[in-house]
Amino acid sequence: MTGVVREAAPLRAQVVDLLRQAIVGAAFAQGERLVERILCARFGVSRTVVREALRQLESEGLVTIVPQRGPIVTVLTRVDAVALYEVRAVVEALAARLFAERATADERALLRGRLAELDTALDDPAAGLVHTLAAKDAYYEALLDGAHNEVLRSTLRGVHARTSLLRGLTLQAPGRSADTRRELHAITDAAATGDGDGAWRASEEHVRSAAAVALRQLAERNPEGSS
Repeated sequence: MTGVVREAAPLRAQVVDLLRQAIVGAAFAQGERLVERILCARFGVSRTVVREALRQLESEGLVTIVPQRGPIVTVLTRVDAVALYEVRAVVEALAARLFAERATADERALLRGRLAELDTALDDPAAGLVHTLAAKDAYYEALLDGAHNEVLRSTLRGVHARTSLLRGLTLQAPGRSADTRRELHAITDAAATGDGDGAWRASEEHVRSAAAVALRQLAERNPEGSS
């Protein structure tokens, strides 16, 4: 059982984080039922807390409530994935360009620092998917800090929440870690030196590359599910 620490953050927030990590880390498969009784035992909390956590993850797109069946891990189709990556490509590219144009010297240094931390996570086989995704999220938070656009921040957070299932697939694909490192270094080099156009292009390349891997992984897992 993965319990919560009752002295720390509110129980609901802790359960949301733990359940989100379990879904992104593939402890629950896409389409799998999320049974309240089992989740209560897993996290050591009440059904009320579990239901609140499920509602939060439903709003993030990770959980779907199916009539007569209850909550399940959201199933992303190829059409869903294509749409999400189309939006993600534009939003991340805009964030990179705005960072290049607006970031302070401290924010540029922080972005490079977050990239170094992500490099460390990618180099460590024991780090695990959840830790690597957390390091990548920290990198994007630094990028958004320098972009100075709160609407953009909330939009990208929403897109990343919806694509969390696919981000797990892409990072675990053979050879993808090396490509991710190369692509993020290109984004950072351009953004941190004020090259807005270069940052946009590098960011688009990163998302296109991730999308190709995600779609390939989806096809391999469900060769007949194209809708």
